[in-house]
Amino acid sequence: MITDKKIGVLMGGLSSERDISLRTGGLVAASLIKKGYSVVAIDIDRDLPRRLINEGIEVAFIALHGKYGEDGCVQGLLEVMGIPYTGSGVSASAVCMDKLLAKEILEHHGISTPKFSALRKSEAGEPPSMRYPVVVKPCREGSTIGISIVSDKKDLGAALDNAFQYGDTVLLEEYIAGMEVTAGIIGDKTLPLIEIVPGEGFYDFKTKTTAGMADYIVPARLSSRVTKDIRDTALRAHRALGCCYVSRVDFRVDPAGQAYVLEVNTIPGMTDTSLLPKAAGEAGIGYDNLVEMILSSAFIEKQ
Repeated sequence: MITDKKIGVLMGGLSSERDISLRTGGLVAASLIKKGYSVVAIDIDRDLPRRLINEGIEVAFIALHGKYGEDGCVQGLLEVMGIPYTGSGVSASAVCMDKLLAKEILEHHGISTPKFSALRKSEAGEPPSMRYPVVVKPCREGSTIGISIVSDKKDLGAALDNAFQYGDTVLLEEYIAGMEVTAGIIGDKTLPLIEIVPGEGFYDFKTKTTAGMADYIVPARLSSRVTKDIRDTALRAHRALGCCYVSRVDFRVDPAGQAYVLEVNTIPGMTDTSLLPKAAGEAGIGYDNLVEMILSSAFIEKQ
């Protein structure tokens, strides 16, 4: 029985997404306490192994985002320590965090994703030629941190400099005009699709983490055919990348109804502005029950 075990909610961490992780973790911890679990909230640092031992943690609920938390590092540590943990395993976590590798796997499985090329900081010469507008994004960051949409070649240099602050590899991706849609997955089922309508500009970090800066339409305003296609594609992407139990698959949908996978998030946010709880709510799954369902994934074998 999980209720008999001491649960550590791992939050905060060392990444650029620390603040949003603290919000997610605080809400998750409060929810589990409300449900009667024995919970310790742990703001992690490089002393995590000692903290886990001293607190007697038997199960880890991972509420981390970004580097060292969502990329397989913490998952590997927990594997070595023999502590069950929520969500995807080491390999799937690492692959989904690496946008270049994830897109290559998606393409291998015949899953549509925007055309792309990679640029490494160590490489000399001009960036590859692409049709504008182009999306410039760090290869290993989340929450749209470091992302720019560039409409003119003269602005590309500044966008690259911005993205290279977050890693040595940058992805240049075809911009897909149209609708932004996300598909949450719990177990082997997709939740109702959410259409994201930013108040202005694009759906960047500030917009997605600030209440009132975007409208969320659930279910998304799509035909039944396109809706089914996106839900099926989300599950295919989830499985192709080896994800376990919970994920959120982000799409762009062009005016013709063609959907393109942007990325797969293995630890979706669980704050008051987060998308997975919104989709679950539309499906009749309350926040506390959603948290408890995710907790159950700690005892599912990882790939």
